[in-house]
Amino acid sequence: MPKILLADSLNKKEKNLEKVKNNVVLGDSLDVMKRLPSRSFDLIVTSPPYNLKNSTGNGMKDGRGGKWESAALQNGYQQHSDDMPYDEYCKWQRKCLRQMLRLIKDDGAVFYNHKWRVQGGLLQDRQEIVKNLPVRQIIIWRRKGGINFNSGYFLPTFEVIYMLTKSHFKLEKGANKYGDVWDIMQEMNNPHPAPFPLELIERIISSTNAQTILDPFAGSGTTAIAAMNNNRNFVCIDNSPVYCEMALKRINGDNWNGR
Repeated sequence: MPKILLADSLNKKEKNLEKVKNNVVLGDSLDVMKRLPSRSFDLIVTSPPYNLKNSTGNGMKDGRGGKWESAALQNGYQQHSDDMPYDEYCKWQRKCLRQMLRLIKDDGAVFYNHKWRVQGGLLQDRQEIVKNLPVRQIIIWRRKGGINFNSGYFLPTFEVIYMLTKSHFKLEKGANKYGDVWDIMQEMNNPHPAPFPLELIERIISSTNAQTILDPFAGSGTTAIAAMNNNRNFVCIDNSPVYCEMALKRINGDNWNGR
């Protein structure tokens, strides 16, 4: 039965994944990843906090103007304010990505979901995070709908998934039929403030032959559910006790009021 493991219960250098496989680890994602053995995962699928409250706009800043009064992200995440100085945020995410690349096998890949935004009137396309990393492809995840209060640019309707790969990564047979623009509705029935759509993660996982999958920013555990639905193993990491409990309830099928 899957359970929640505390990061401090792990060795500084775990020799294998047996302790953490098919479990949820409560702890700092970077710290936990440093404890895991190199080349031990086939696939990593994740979406970090977007640092939305560090913004030149007012939509996410303290709910000014009431524009996001009912949006859960107005309050940040559990254990994370989502308001880091941008340089610090980029350094943190680059460190995380380097650990992810260390953790995948020579035929592995990292699917890293992020969001472009306009800051100070100019596009912020996250190149500060992924520059010089092995990005093989960018997938456009086109969501349905949205709201734009800024008359200076058109309504943003997509997020991006950076596919960072090791040299021997290949898709499952037939998966290359998918284009690089995916029309998938965002998750609407989930108490987490920024949930993955299950359909999105299932498409990624089913497009590979990965047997063991990591999500270091696991939130409500959608990656674990998608892995289980496709008969794969998973490891989830999150620094919020609330989200870890939320994920475990989904994984174990207990009183979940979302998917």
